[in-house]
Amino acid sequence: MKDQFGREISYLRISVTDRCNFRCKYCMGEDGIKLLRHEDILTFEEIVETAQIMAGLGIRKIRLTGGEPFARRGVMDLIKKLSQIPEIEDLAITTNGSMVYDKLESLKEYGISRINFSLDTLDREKFKLITGADLLEEVKRTIFKAIELDFKVKVNIVLIKGFNDKEIGDFLALTENNDIEVRFIELMPIGADLDFDRNNYKENLHILDGYRKKDLGFDGVARTFAIEGHKGRVGLISPLSHKFCKDCNRIRLTADGKLKACLHSREEISIKGLSFEEKKKLIGETIYKKPKSHRLGDFGSESVRTMSSIGG
Repeated sequence: MKDQFGREISYLRISVTDRCNFRCKYCMGEDGIKLLRHEDILTFEEIVETAQIMAGLGIRKIRLTGGEPFARRGVMDLIKKLSQIPEIEDLAITTNGSMVYDKLESLKEYGISRINFSLDTLDREKFKLITGADLLEEVKRTIFKAIELDFKVKVNIVLIKGFNDKEIGDFLALTENNDIEVRFIELMPIGADLDFDRNNYKENLHILDGYRKKDLGFDGVARTFAIEGHKGRVGLISPLSHKFCKDCNRIRLTADGKLKACLHSREEISIKGLSFEEKKKLIGETIYKKPKSHRLGDFGSESVRTMSSIGG
């Protein structure tokens, strides 16, 4: 289905929970976030029905996010049901990698082909500092097992000035012998601590200066590069220094049943508790009215939510 600006909306991101076993400062802030009540979260049946409606409207790719998706009990049953929707050609997951090691084989059986891992540092002490958990080795073990099982793996790094910007070379080294994509994401002012986001922002457009590389163009929102002699690729996601709204093909469903046609828009449309036909009508209208572009800037996002409650 096309929106009012002619963009084909074919990608649905579903947040299955706002809960996470990590407490990353740029996401949740020092005091954490107010969590949803269990009764306010979409049931698996509601999520599947909504996905089926959207598949009928042209959605072909679904990505499950959180919070941390594997923090929700029974999520593997949801994944299996979503994998059985015939129109869905690509079912993917974004995870912090700490709770999925023993589930990778089952995910493969269910047709999951892509896993994005959120990993902001390769240093154990820094990892403990930013996440509040001593689980770096478990995350790394999971990533390398996913590579061995031939998942299409991406590693997402939120670039934070003074914290991990000296590790860029270490992350790039992961692409030397592994067929993965390492992606550097600009820190967006949308978290629970906007001052932290603003003060630690670092643009990513020049981090590959000095490397012999080939520009592979855009893959979704990421501008991708191949570094000479490296098996993998590098992606740069630059929502502040480079708007990619004209190519945006996605819509989001929050854990409590709100449609967000733009990550940074204040507007949310609730579909929880509606009938099949009511949902279908609202979804179609929301897709068509998708904003032309976000207005993210130094002042922060217009969204009333943090990333953990929208879905990363």
